[in-house]
Amino acid sequence: MSARRFDVSTIDARWARVYFGVQALAGALWWITVFTIPPIRTATLGDLDAALIAVVDIPLFVGGSLLAAFGPRWSARIIAPWTVLITAGMALYATVTTQAGWGALLMVAASVGSVAAGVVLLLNRVPAEWIFQGPFRIRPARGTGARHHLLNTAAQIMVFWAVLLWLVPLGIRFIEERWQLAIPVPGWVHVVGVILFVAAAPIGLWSAAVMASLGEGTPLPAAAARDLVIVGPYRVVRNPMAVAGIGQGVASGLILGSWLVVLYALAGALIWNWLVRPGEEADLEQRFGEPFRRYRDSVNCWFPRLRLRRG
Repeated sequence: MSARRFDVSTIDARWARVYFGVQALAGALWWITVFTIPPIRTATLGDLDAALIAVVDIPLFVGGSLLAAFGPRWSARIIAPWTVLITAGMALYATVTTQAGWGALLMVAASVGSVAAGVVLLLNRVPAEWIFQGPFRIRPARGTGARHHLLNTAAQIMVFWAVLLWLVPLGIRFIEERWQLAIPVPGWVHVVGVILFVAAAPIGLWSAAVMASLGEGTPLPAAAARDLVIVGPYRVVRNPMAVAGIGQGVASGLILGSWLVVLYALAGALIWNWLVRPGEEADLEQRFGEPFRRYRDSVNCWFPRLRLRRG
């Protein structure tokens, strides 16, 4: 019996209300610990006046989350902006003072959750199609030849590596240290990171080269492959570039000794799998029909098959 797959399209307003209910409870429990456990108050609020913040935050954050859980949908328009505003203030405070880093991190998580749940509560669905707008709209690449696609793919990879695998992780590492969230790691962790990056990079490069030369397209949806590619690394796993990219992201975190960068890479994997992949595969099914369905049903998305098909 096959395992049941998580389908983001099944998330509706009910789940958003559950989230806000849990957030209200978590917020209430946090405020109780703030006033009863000094180390938690210091770690999450630093030198800020807890009583002064509580007067405003408990009605708006805890009360607003409770209202969103059981009240009208428009309440999401209150709780989400307020959470983002508090998060911005906490992030600035933690960065300037190096205090309350854990509080800032918790508020970042709350902001992401509140905005996402607020959108679902208002629309009664997950608007995954918003991702594929403007320059990210899925459309087949122009028939300009394999060399042109290879050059475009190489440029895309350079930008991907520079921004997502180094600049963003370095920024996260800086925040992690500034907010005093860094955790010491042994030297072998950095070595494992280098090995993982070196192992994952050729897979990504190979996959991109096959996509450009045989699929006549690039990794970006704005210039998607014109032909269905099911050879090379695609015979083993459906999304080898994504597998390699996530592996390199985790490797960057290990190299930098940053648990937040590792978390960033894993969060990227979930976002890609739940929000991006369904749209891309729907486009492939529409354009290639039964050949893609057979391929999708016989090759795993993330984990390589142990046995390859003949031919």
